[in-house]
Amino acid sequence: MHQPADPHEDHLDDLPPARPVHYAEQALLGALLLDPHRLTEIGDLDADQFSNHAHGALFRAMRTAPLPDPEAHRSDPGWLNTVLDAARPNAPGLTASYLHTLIQVCPWPKHVPTYARMIRADHARRTLLLHAERLTQTATDTTLPHPAITTLAQADALGQFLDTLAGQFAPHPGSLPRAPAPLTPAWPSTEEALDEERLLLATATAHPAQVKDMRWLQPDDFALPLHATVWQCLATLVHNGEPVDPLTVLWEAQHRGLLADGLDPRDLISLVSTPAGSPEHWGERVLQRALLGRAFDVGNRITAYAQDPANTPYQLVTGSRRALADLQALRTRWQRSTTPTPPAPRTPRSPAAARAGPPPRAIAPGARALR
Repeated sequence: MHQPADPHEDHLDDLPPARPVHYAEQALLGALLLDPHRLTEIGDLDADQFSNHAHGALFRAMRTAPLPDPEAHRSDPGWLNTVLDAARPNAPGLTASYLHTLIQVCPWPKHVPTYARMIRADHARRTLLLHAERLTQTATDTTLPHPAITTLAQADALGQFLDTLAGQFAPHPGSLPRAPAPLTPAWPSTEEALDEERLLLATATAHPAQVKDMRWLQPDDFALPLHATVWQCLATLVHNGEPVDPLTVLWEAQHRGLLADGLDPRDLISLVSTPAGSPEHWGERVLQRALLGRAFDVGNRITAYAQDPANTPYQLVTGSRRALADLQALRTRWQRSTTPTPPAPRTPRSPAAARAGPPPRAIAPGARALR
């Protein structure tokens, strides 16, 4: 018979196992409690880099407490009590027995530089994960007044962090991370985005001369493959100097196989027959959505890298930089579309040279008086 669960029973066995960095933090702290003078061997390690809050508070207390005399420390627990009293206000759960547990679980106190490097590596992975999640959140935030600018600023912050990270960890063979599995669906195609693409195609058909200056817009920027192909039809007609109207677009679309897929010619003519506004305006809207979608995908890719504990810090740097490079190419086109083209400088005219003429005639003395 099934026994009812005791509400006072502890279910500690149901907790997930601790991650390896937890044991690295314990080993480091235990080594420092045994020999505080090894604090000089751990390099640039900060209390905020610990994954466990209590561990970080204990490490901060060690940093601030004066180092004891090595000989006296072997027999006098005074320094341990000082450290514990300093850490308890920020970590009330710390106990003297836990400090002794830390000392007991430390495998080799002389390995503290390696333990510190493990803690820094895990902190780098967690921080990269935060940057990547902020990028995806910013790219999908519909309340931002300037979403593209804000998203690119977040991408810059992520890139600067990668530059800092690259200088902290040495490169090694096999620098590419494992290919991540997709975490979320691709960038969604909203009805608003499709409406803007339809307006762009219709307006570009009505004002084809402006398409020539919109080389910053590419077929891959469209959410719907049909719209991307129609844009290619328009660009081809403009490039070849052909007349552009709904019928010529239909004819070009036929050559590209659009009608072979069952598309009704009347639907295509209707698609490019209702202009509104200017092609540049709708083109910038399409490109901005493509930029945000690319940032969303890049953030998800880096998130997958950072969530895979098999990836080393250097692999995270290499893979994340490659992901950001995909965003940079689209960013360049976005800046080209939103930056007004400066007028061509006027070349100042050089002063006209005096015309060469016949030399003046010599006048004989007295000739003027004879006139």
